[in-house]
Amino acid sequence: MELEVRHLRALCAIDDTGSLHKAARLLGMTQPSLSTQLRRIEETLGGALFARERTGCRATPLGRVVLNRARPLVDGMRALVTETRAAGALAAGGPHLRIGSTASRAIPGWLRRLRQREHPPGGEPALRMDVSANALLRHVGDGQLDVAFVHEVEGSPLRVPPGLRCRVLVEREPQYVSLAADHPAARRRVVRLTDLADDRWMVDPTVDGEWHGLVRVLRAAGLNPRILHGDYLTAASLVATGEVVALCQPTSRARPDMAIRPLDGDPIGVRLVLAARTEAELDAVYGDLEDAYWEAARQAPAYRERLPDAASA
Repeated sequence: MELEVRHLRALCAIDDTGSLHKAARLLGMTQPSLSTQLRRIEETLGGALFARERTGCRATPLGRVVLNRARPLVDGMRALVTETRAAGALAAGGPHLRIGSTASRAIPGWLRRLRQREHPPGGEPALRMDVSANALLRHVGDGQLDVAFVHEVEGSPLRVPPGLRCRVLVEREPQYVSLAADHPAARRRVVRLTDLADDRWMVDPTVDGEWHGLVRVLRAAGLNPRILHGDYLTAASLVATGEVVALCQPTSRARPDMAIRPLDGDPIGVRLVLAARTEAELDAVYGDLEDAYWEAARQAPAYRERLPDAASA
């Protein structure tokens, strides 16, 4: 087998994440496919590149030699792609503003504000949604996106590519809980985790840090409930029927069959971050994002009543 850049990129991903499972998700592959690819790379190079341990993968001495040579090549190819795409966009009449985001109620208002400008920065904005904040940051780093609005769950730091500029929109946004409107705890203005001791929880395991964050706060409260895996849409459907409860953003809207409540003591929070390659790119869109976020916050009754006076006005 002849080594290609994609093989070197896979090795770097394994080393960065310390896990075949996480690296496969980062690369958009299945774990068996990545394991097979790694085995073929090792056969080509004549030795094991990673030691498989109970806690994950660790580079062997040979692996470290290979990685030290691979990273400059991967970085160089990324720069080549970024510069070529930028040149191609200019030749086609100018680039569009390419926005990436994790789920947020601020997105509609942000896009509306950007489109209403007489001269939007970068032209008509294009949007790419992803549950993985780290994937979006990686796309900004390699030039596929111009800016990304992401959240960082407490205890699970984001992997920010070298050279990116980050600006914090909200240092700590408390996470709320969504539960069926007829749930006994919904009668409370603020819900204690112990009020949900007998409930099943649902979490999307593909959202960076969310599963670990939930488990951490539940264990801290002395709880060990059953946790189901599902996406946001599935979770909302099951919450409404009383099958599960789920963490949600404080800007989430209540429905006749679903209540949104803050958790006592705000045990889990996220940091909201805007990332770009330059300060100028951040300056061009940050103000509109900030206005859109606080607009969404004021429209959520459970969040609005807990906002500072300036933000809730």
